[in-house]
Amino acid sequence: MRGRFPLVQSLGVLFGVVVFVAAGAAVGAAQGKQGKPDKKDKAGKAAKASIHKASYGTVDGKPVDIYTLTNVKGAIAKITNYGAIVTELHMPDKAGKMGDVVLGFEKVDDYVAKSPYFGSIVGRVANRIANATFTLDGKQYKLNANNEPHHLHGGKKGWDKVIWTAEPKETKDGPSLKLTHVSPDGEENYPGTVTATATYTLTNENELKIDMSATTDKTTLINMAHHSYWNLAGGGTILDEELTIPADSYTPGTPMVPDGTIKPVKGTPFDFTKAKPIGKDLKAAGGTPVGFDHNWIVNGEPHAMRLMAKLKDPKSGRVLTITADQPGLQFYSGNFMDGKNSGKGVTHVQYAGLCLESQKFPNSINVPAWKDEVILKPGQTYKHTMIHKFTTE
Repeated sequence: MRGRFPLVQSLGVLFGVVVFVAAGAAVGAAQGKQGKPDKKDKAGKAAKASIHKASYGTVDGKPVDIYTLTNVKGAIAKITNYGAIVTELHMPDKAGKMGDVVLGFEKVDDYVAKSPYFGSIVGRVANRIANATFTLDGKQYKLNANNEPHHLHGGKKGWDKVIWTAEPKETKDGPSLKLTHVSPDGEENYPGTVTATATYTLTNENELKIDMSATTDKTTLINMAHHSYWNLAGGGTILDEELTIPADSYTPGTPMVPDGTIKPVKGTPFDFTKAKPIGKDLKAAGGTPVGFDHNWIVNGEPHAMRLMAKLKDPKSGRVLTITADQPGLQFYSGNFMDGKNSGKGVTHVQYAGLCLESQKFPNSINVPAWKDEVILKPGQTYKHTMIHKFTTE
């Protein structure tokens, strides 16, 4: 189960004054050279990339901000420094109409109280660690079993539930926001003080690029992931959306926690090597509740940038193509959403959104053949890049 265990916190005053606007004239000129017209403002001038900062309330008595990134084509990403969460992402459909393609909430207190990791950076370790236990350098560590009996997405207060330090900046590619969290030794019972960063760039090619990194002062575990719930139609369910995952094998478990077993996808409901509607084999995938929540071994060199997934909504024509440099991809079809929550005018019914998380394999530390992938030592730097590119067909 994708557990939800945050404490309810109070919400302060929403939305403050715009404090930073990044001019993007040079970026716009570069865009023009590509032969693609920039979005025009009311005066007929080329739109400029910008970053706006505003108050988003308080968590634990500390101020939280929200940043609005706009590229030269008018695409918009809203990102808060609470949990490094993407709260909104507006991309055009085949008619040019903008629509929000991620699930989320309007207010930060909703993310604190009831979010199933919407739009966040999860860590230290994404997905599950079996029985909330691992051994490192001969010492056993017992973690919070927040997804009993397992540990999920960093624990009861993982990185999706902390306030990150934000640094907005202009880049040649588009507006960018660097978020930093210093995770103290012993946080959620993990060893080592870890400095983690997640940098979001909304490029002028309608890409949401995420660069993650981490360093440590003691040997520890790191497996960061981005956890947006995608719905390219902007509403309804994702069952008719067509998914491709270029993976010939996946890592089944007991039932969802990989145990080192690798099986081919051919002839199974887990074969997405050719595009198919998500709902086609959903029931055959099994599970309680029914649906996909598994890790695929993506074809190709495990640490090279390569295609991880392609998602298409036939009605809107929106296409999301994900490239990344991780060995695995977790596909979760929103099985545990039950319609009890809603946000931004959307009821979060079962299968209202899906997650596509590039990652190391879940439970790697407890599988001898995989464990070295998730161990980070002093002097090393963990790096993870994923690019979400939006087009239309």
